[in-house]
Amino acid sequence: MRPLFNALLLALPLSLSSLAFAAESPAGRWQTIDDETGKPKSIVEIQQAADGTLSGEVAEILKSDHGPNPVCSECDGERKDQPITGMTILWDLKPDGEQAWSDGTILDPAKGKTYRAKARLVEGGDKLEVRGYIGIEALGRTQTWIRQ
Repeated sequence: MRPLFNALLLALPLSLSSLAFAAESPAGRWQTIDDETGKPKSIVEIQQAADGTLSGEVAEILKSDHGPNPVCSECDGERKDQPITGMTILWDLKPDGEQAWSDGTILDPAKGKTYRAKARLVEGGDKLEVRGYIGIEALGRTQTWIRQ
């Protein structure tokens, strides 16, 4: 009985440190909230590469004015008329200090436009503030995504 207890005591700090690391990483599923209506729009799955860069793909559409399986009709190039579910909409976000990423790109599938992007974890890692902008940050908008 004692060896099992000792093994559990040794495993506890490892488990807690991995939970702390998960909270500091934006990797995982996020519910996007429309910054204009305040309503949930989609679920985005964010991956973090070994070098710390982030990318995000639409895992599920929650609300769309174009039915349950919308396509990116406003997009150009290879994304034109492709399903939004499964589409990479966030890429090349690079680590920029503690719990912040910048110099990335985000796609707004509703408008078919790409913007410069930055993101930062807030509220203990439960929310992700994602800002898309043109040129300078003041010319943009921020959405708050909620960890799922």
